[in-house]
Formats: sequence, structure tokens, C-alpha cells
Amino acid sequence: MLGINKKSNTGSVNVEKQETLLTLSILTLAAILSFATRLFSVLRFESVIHEFDPYFNYRTTKYLAEQGFYSFHNWFDDRAWYPLGRIIGGTIYPGLMVTSAVIYHACWLLNITIDIRNVCVFLAPLFSSFTTIITYLLTKELRNAGAGLVAAAMVAIVPGYISRSVAGSYDNEGIAIFCMLLTYYTWIKAVKSGTIYWGTLAALAYFYMVSSWGGYVFLINLIPLHVLTLMITGRFSHRIYVAYSTLYCVGTILSMQISFVGFQPIQSSEHMLALGVFGLCQILAFVDYLRSKLSSQDFDTLFSALLYTFGTILAIGVGVLTLSGKISPWTGRFYSLLDPSYAKNHIPIIASVSEHQPTSWSSFYFDLQILVFLFPAGLYFCFTQLTDANIFLILYGVTSIYFAGVMVRLMLVLAPVMCILSGIAVSHLLTKFLKHSETKHTHEHKKSKKLESNVVLKNEITATYVGITCLLLISYTFHCTWVTSEAYSSPSIVLSARSHDGGRIIFDDFREAYYWLKMNTPEDAKVMSWWDYGYQITAMANRTILVDNNTWNNTHISRVGQAMASTEEKAYEIMKELDVNYVLVIFGGLTGYSSDDINKFLWMVRIGGSTEKGAHIKEWDYYSPSGEFRIDKEGSPTLLNCLMYKMCYYRFGQVYTEGGKPPGYDRVRSAEIGNKDFELDVLEEAYTTEHWLVRIYKVKDLPNRGV
Repeated sequence: MLGINKKSNTGSVNVEKQETLLTLSILTLAAILSFATRLFSVLRFESVIHEFDPYFNYRTTKYLAEQGFYSFHNWFDDRAWYPLGRIIGGTIYPGLMVTSAVIYHACWLLNITIDIRNVCVFLAPLFSSFTTIITYLLTKELRNAGAGLVAAAMVAIVPGYISRSVAGSYDNEGIAIFCMLLTYYTWIKAVKSGTIYWGTLAALAYFYMVSSWGGYVFLINLIPLHVLTLMITGRFSHRIYVAYSTLYCVGTILSMQISFVGFQPIQSSEHMLALGVFGLCQILAFVDYLRSKLSSQDFDTLFSALLYTFGTILAIGVGVLTLSGKISPWTGRFYSLLDPSYAKNHIPIIASVSEHQPTSWSSFYFDLQILVFLFPAGLYFCFTQLTDANIFLILYGVTSIYFAGVMVRLMLVLAPVMCILSGIAVSHLLTKFLKHSETKHTHEHKKSKKLESNVVLKNEITATYVGITCLLLISYTFHCTWVTSEAYSSPSIVLSARSHDGGRIIFDDFREAYYWLKMNTPEDAKVMSWWDYGYQITAMANRTILVDNNTWNNTHISRVGQAMASTEEKAYEIMKELDVNYVLVIFGGLTGYSSDDINKFLWMVRIGGSTEKGAHIKEWDYYSPSGEFRIDKEGSPTLLNCLMYKMCYYRFGQVYTEGGKPPGYDRVRSAEIGNKDFELDVLEEAYTTEHWLVRIYKVKDLPNRGV
């Protein structure tokens, strides 16, 4: 008997070891797949930084690695926002830069002589592997290991996350999604255990998130919302009290150490839910204490008195603090999440950013594919088995899908929970059907012929379902690979297109132009461009710019917009006022590049006219009499004679762009330009790149005109 038990126990241990090894193997494979999927851009192009913001992050990381944290934290950048400048340490989330610098120095300490640029290029793919692992751990806590493996495999290749984690995409979101899921994982562990240990770990993970991305506000509202829901549903307990009190106290103190955050956690409206729920936790704990010490009659009397007293004090206190300005109002970006039309009507600089636009239905399918249909099934299974952890997952899923619909950038926040809920749905259904199949084989010999026919039919249904599920998952894999290759692997700094014979044409005009600026202009030259290109100019050309992607000063950006939207004479006055030496514009009329300055021009008009100095600039003046934005002869005279139009179309009227089309045919707007034969009075062409994508003009030193 002992021998049999021993053998049985040994067999059970062996099975557990095999399951553990299989789980580790699958999880490792998913992490490697996550890293490898994001290397398309490195395979297709050289190792370059993508987009716009990553160039600022790379520049600051390089400074941190070379000069040290103290110099970095106190760095005043005089090459940005001329003549204002920018205090770097107090206006950024330093988590990304510090992470890269730590990895860089650790590699050199181990005699791995890697360049800081390569650390920056490969950081996002590395953290995507970590995200795969933490997704498994989180889903395992929420459901089981099987669901965790499916979710990890899904998040490894989901396009909604790959869009911000490919090689070269050196942006805050590259590590922030890992930080967010790590915070959720430690929070769920804290809720389940009710220990200070896990609450402190959750606070540390939250601090890492705060140091990395402004999206931490989503976390510090979602977690209190979870606690508040548990209170309302009667699930509040000592475990929740310990977990949240520890997280809020330690997390708030740590988050205030980030200079850019400062006292916002106790002053701004975005953090008031967290503070209010913390106060409710203390009140509920105090009420429970009084209930244990007093009779029911005395308790009811005291409770009523305390309720009215605390309610009155709280209402008066919040009102006074709000009116006195101690509690700052919500920011424009936060308002735009609650009211999608707010930014368009009140803050055009926010509305002009493509990432802040509402998400189209096609984008959901493009970035998530079958997850869109599996998501509701996962929510259903969470509702059928309500626990404290599942309530959190439901709240996370519902709130993130709303915010992702309001702002396309927040698709990044939605993608992980889509994978988690889809993993739960797939795992639950597969487990249910496969268990039935196993039961059928085990008990088949005990069934009658009639029952056997029913079981055979059910088994066929099981096989059909499993086959369809496998086909859908294979389709998801191919879709993710295709989207990654075609949409998210080409850096915006190096463009590519297909020729008529199927070959690939590379447009490297941006780096060509920035290199020309670096080598052919004075070191103290001031360059005016639209804010989109500010980070790239400072990082690659090392020249002083007027505005950049930080967009913190609407008045300064408005002044640049006014110059672009004015006639040459009025623009010259603004450029001299701003001490401009060179002007850079992006033009896609020759190559068909649609993200050029002419297509962005109406935002320059709107932002330029949003301040007092630009009140004379009216958007309607730039439309044709029929109400259209046209660049041909039917276009508005105000548009055809403004500085931006002339800089883009200078000498373009003599250029043939397509066979059978007249000279001056704009391939983006599909029209022949309406103002061809003109000369520039206050500018002179300094450089135009090979494909006319970037055009640089020098501001003339006009002689004084006497009285």
C-alpha cells in the first residue's frame, strides 16, 4: 500500500514537472516571438529611431548616459523653444531614459560594448518580451495558467501593441505597458493576500509607471474605481483596506518625487478619486471599529451624526479648495477624453494631433482582428464567476474600450486587456470541449448504443469547434504578421514605396535635409518649422528650433502658425521678431506623400488664429467661395499668396510629376496648382532634397527702408 502511494505521488510530481516545463517552454517561445516580431524594421532598414518623439527621447538618453543623472536632471536646453528654452529635468517622465542608461552601463560593466543608440532601438522589443511574461502572470492570477498562455501568445503579436513597440520606436509607451500590467499584477496579488508586502510592491510598480508615462492617471483612477465598486457591492474587507491604503500612501509619496508630477497627486482633479476613495477606506474601517465596540442603538445614532458631519465638512472643503485654486481643474487632454468635441472647440493644438482623434471601427479590426469578437465572450465568463479580481478585469475592459474609442492613441491601453479576456474565452471553451472529448473516451465502453451515437455526434461537434478555433487563431497570426510588416515596421524618417515593376523605392529626404542643416548652417542658426519636426531637427541637425513636439506653449506655436498663414511681408515681420534664420517645410506634391505641410496647413491657421495676436486670421478666408480647401486656380487668394503656399510650390509650376498631366500637378491634392509664376521676396531657396520632400529657405537680410 505504501509502495503504491509512493509510486502514485511520484507519478503526480512527474506530471506536475512536465506541465511546468511545458508552460515555461511555451511562455519562453511567446517571449521570443514577441521580440522577433518587432524586428521587421531592422531587417528592412538600418537600425534607426522612428517617428518624432523618440528623437527627443534618444537625445536626452544620450545626454544622461554621457553626463550623468545630476547634469541631466538640471539640464537647461537652449536649443529648444527659442528664445524660451526648456528645463529638461522638470518637464519629462525620466523612466524611459533612466532604464536605457542603466542597461547601457550594465552592458559596459560586463564588457559588452554596445552603443547607446542600439540600446534605445532595441529597448521596446525587449520590454515587449517582458510584457508577454507579465501578461501570463496576470491572467494566471485572474483565471488560470491555460488562459495565461493563450493571452501571452496573443499579446506577443497583437498589432495594437506592436505599433508602439517595434525596434526603433523609442517612446514612453514602449516600457509603460509593461509597467502598467506589472502594477495590475501586484495589485491583484495585494487584493488576494491583503498584505503590506504586496501592497508595497504594487506601489513600487506604480512609481515606475509614473516615472515612465503620463498615462499613469488611468491607473490611479482605475484602481480606486475597483475599490469603490467593491465597497458598493459589499465586498470591501480588511484585505482591500490594507492593499489600497499601502498602495495609495507609498505610491503617492513616491510619485511626488518625479519633478514633472510634483504635487499633482494631492492637488489636481484627475487624482481626487484616488484621494476620496482613500478617505472612504479610513471611514469604513473606523465605522467597523465602532460597530465592534458599541451597541447597535448607540452605533446607529453615532453613525448618523458622523455621516452628516463628515459629508458637510468634505463638501465645504472641496468647494473652498477648488475655488481657491488649491485643487487644479482637469487638463485639456483629460477633458477631451470625457467630451471628444472639447479639444476641437477649445484647444486646437490638442485636436491637431492625429493620435488624439477618435478611433474608427476599421481601426479596431485592423489592430485587434478576432479579439474584437472574443472580448465580449471573455467579459461574459468573468460575469459568470464574479470575484474581486474578475470585477477589476471587467472594469479595466469596459473603461479601456471607451477611452480607446475616444482617442486612437489609447488603443495601446486596450490591446492587453483584449488579449487577456480573449485568452480567457478561448481557454474556457477549449477546456470545456476537450474535457468532454476525454470523458467520452474514458467511459465509452460503459455506454449503450443509443448513448454512444449521441456521444459520437457531440465529439464531432467538439472536433469542428476545435478546428474552427485553430483556423481563427492561425488567421489572427497571419493578420498580425501582415499588419506588422506593412503598417508598423517602416520608420517615418525613412519612407518607402513600390515602383511600377514591384521594386522598392527608398525616400531618405528627411535625414538628407537634416544633415545638410548640420553641415551648412551656422551652429547658432535658428530654424522655424511646424512643431511636428522640432525634435528631429534638434536631435539630428543639432540646431536651435522655435517650437517642438512638447507643445506646452500654445502662444509660441500660434505665432509660428501666424507666420505660415500670412503674406510674405507680414511673415517677415514675425520671423524677424523671432530671430529666424532658416525656414523648413515638408512638401509631398511631387512624390505623393500625404502627411505634408499643405495637408496640415488648416491646423496652422486654426492654431494661429486662436490667440489675440492672430485674431485677424480666419479659417474661412482660406476656403474657396464654394467652401472648399483648394490649391488650384479656384482656391482662395489668401491661400495662394500665403507664405506656406509659396514655400511649398516655389518653382513647382515648371515641374512635370506625372505623364499626361500639366506642369505643377500636385499628386497629393490631384490638382494643378493655381499660383505658378511667382518669386520670393523675403526668402531665398537654400536647399531642396532629392524628392522635394523637405525644402529649406534662408531668411534674407533686407536693407533698411528709410522713412
